[in-house]
Amino acid sequence: MAILVLMRHGQSLWNQENRLTGTVDVPLTEKGRGEAVSAALQCPGLKFDIAYSSPLTRARDTAALFLEQLGQFVPLIPEPLLIEKSYGILQGLNKDLVKEEYGADAYNLMHRSYGIAPPGGESLHKLGLRVQPFVKRVVGEDLRLGKNVLLVAHGNVIRSLVMMIEKLSSTDVAKVEVGTAEPLIYDLDENFRVLE
Repeated sequence: MAILVLMRHGQSLWNQENRLTGTVDVPLTEKGRGEAVSAALQCPGLKFDIAYSSPLTRARDTAALFLEQLGQFVPLIPEPLLIEKSYGILQGLNKDLVKEEYGADAYNLMHRSYGIAPPGGESLHKLGLRVQPFVKRVVGEDLRLGKNVLLVAHGNVIRSLVMMIEKLSSTDVAKVEVGTAEPLIYDLDENFRVLE
């Protein structure tokens, strides 16, 4: 019925520094800006009608650069519900230091699991409770109207939406890797079912 492209932002300054970013507004690196431009080459001929992004600079700038490279100037709507999950007291900390302090297993559970949140932060489950209803309602209406949609956000936001669209279990979603500025292209019906 319509195309939904999900994409994580390009490399940010804290990605480069191996830090847990979460809800902190951190800019793209030059590499990240280049990734956003290069991502457009993976979507030749695809025309978008509307775009949504997290309001954080790294996502908004990725979406703008991607669309500019495609020569498409469609509405780009910042949506606060698409902000990355909070890493609580771990935000801004180096990932290797967090692994040392908490242990690799605990770090992986806080970082990747569905139900376990970092101290003072959000789990993927809790993030999904704000992200998925917005996408089903607002983006779902765009898809029902036959609009092609670009959605640029953060790794965990994209993981939550991949879980919803591909009907993954809480165990399977822990294994989902979302690279920076790698478009995931879905041909969907109005109920978010993937069309063959």
